[in-house]
Amino acid sequence: MLDRRRFIFSAAGLAGTLAIPNRLIAQLASAPANLPDPKQYSNNDDAYWLELRKQFLIPGDEIYLNNGTVGSSPAPVLRAIFDGYNTTEKMDQQDPEDYPIWGYAAWNEFRDPLAAFVGCKRDEIAMLRNATEANSYIANGVDMKAGDEVLMTDQEHPGGEQPWQLKAKRYGIVIKKVTLPKPVQNPAQVLNLFSDAIGPRTRVVFFSHITTVTGVVLPAKELCGLARSKGVLSAVDGAHVPGMMHLNVKDLGCDMYSASPHKWLQAPKGSGFLCLRDEVIDRLWNTIATEGWDEPQLRAERFQRIGSSNVPALWGLRAAIQVANQIGMDRIERRHRQMCDYILEEMIKRGAESWTSPDPSLRCAIATVNVPPIQRMDLENWLWKTHKIRIRGGEPSKLRLSTPYYLQKKEIARFLEKFDEYKKAHSES
Repeated sequence: MLDRRRFIFSAAGLAGTLAIPNRLIAQLASAPANLPDPKQYSNNDDAYWLELRKQFLIPGDEIYLNNGTVGSSPAPVLRAIFDGYNTTEKMDQQDPEDYPIWGYAAWNEFRDPLAAFVGCKRDEIAMLRNATEANSYIANGVDMKAGDEVLMTDQEHPGGEQPWQLKAKRYGIVIKKVTLPKPVQNPAQVLNLFSDAIGPRTRVVFFSHITTVTGVVLPAKELCGLARSKGVLSAVDGAHVPGMMHLNVKDLGCDMYSASPHKWLQAPKGSGFLCLRDEVIDRLWNTIATEGWDEPQLRAERFQRIGSSNVPALWGLRAAIQVANQIGMDRIERRHRQMCDYILEEMIKRGAESWTSPDPSLRCAIATVNVPPIQRMDLENWLWKTHKIRIRGGEPSKLRLSTPYYLQKKEIARFLEKFDEYKKAHSES
């Protein structure tokens, strides 16, 4: 990787070539060259997280509470992306048959750190572009007949549910749903719902590790164990998990796992992965077919043979993993839980109905509350356009509040102040 001084000069040259605004280069150059010293965390953890905040391009007067949709890549990730372009676009690779297109090769220099980060073997992981793509591979790839069932929750993201809806419309499979309580009280409640719903035609259990609707952390390990005990495949949509909390897919015991590291790992947009238990790899058909699709010896690599794609995004993904490892996932997860618990407690004090589990083990960095009669879209627009506070939610009155590790308590306090202001004004009108 380029050192800081060489980065500034090379990026400045790249900016001139690609018409990248000089202010972006200036922002990257002004960000601290290194992450804060870990010793600072022991001495003053608030100061440590405040120093980490300087790695992000989010303006100082903006409060970002929507990592659940997409994260902001910090300076080390953006620098790595620029390094990737600076290296690959010269077209001076030593091998005359080597080109900067990752859709036709193993690219193990990127796959190895990713596999280590999520707890699987290199041959069990394929680098893709997002969880939606990976979920489509799963739904399209599993052999099922008309009348066979896939069991899922009523809180799946469209990128998880719709691939199965397509399969149902095309091949006549049946989609069966369990209705999750709002909030989920405990793991046993979820396990009982799934156990009761699995039937003789169930072939796949598909669920979100952390649901997009309420942010509840489902008991994934226990659900995968339940599926296996019934002879059913388990497929987990882990879009929210990498970078939010510790992940070890081997320990989960799932057959298939998809994710979008552009959320909580703060990786580049367009970086995702599909993890397949080795025993399942040969049971999955390819969705995209190019060279290598029918070569079993490639193992999971054959699923990342997707044609020309963006190599610098892989540079950024590797850098995002390095950032998370340097900070420490235990430290990150602890911070996520602390900030989430704080904002949830404060919203409950204000009369909000919690849709996030009262069990601390079933929540991490997303607090979801229902705040009728407030109309969430009106509140969302007012907060952003008037006060530069970004939230997300659902109709009519659901708020989904994400708490990334760099978020400060004073920023949460500012959101709460403006929420109170809005609520008071609209209760009086």
